[in-house]
Amino acid sequence: MAVVKEKKKELIKGFAEHEKDTGSCSVQVALLTERINNLTEHFKSHKKDFNSRVGLLRLVSQRKRLLDYLKKENTERYRELIGKLKLKK
Repeated sequence: MAVVKEKKKELIKGFAEHEKDTGSCSVQVALLTERINNLTEHFKSHKKDFNSRVGLLRLVSQRKRLLDYLKKENTERYRELIGKLKLKK
């Protein structure tokens, strides 16, 4: 369920704060959201894949920690990111 290289570059370009940015919170959250969405689609046809479900829960908690940090550090950027990714917060 890896993110395709072209899709990953597109996400990085769309959420980067500057030209060479690949690791900021907003980029990491965008990539995690894409992986979470892919795994969610996977579970629609593979209901008993419990090992991947544990991985999904780990990704969700990591995204939550990053979003909490971003909310604390830069509230405006946080709201913009939530809007772009259409997350419920």
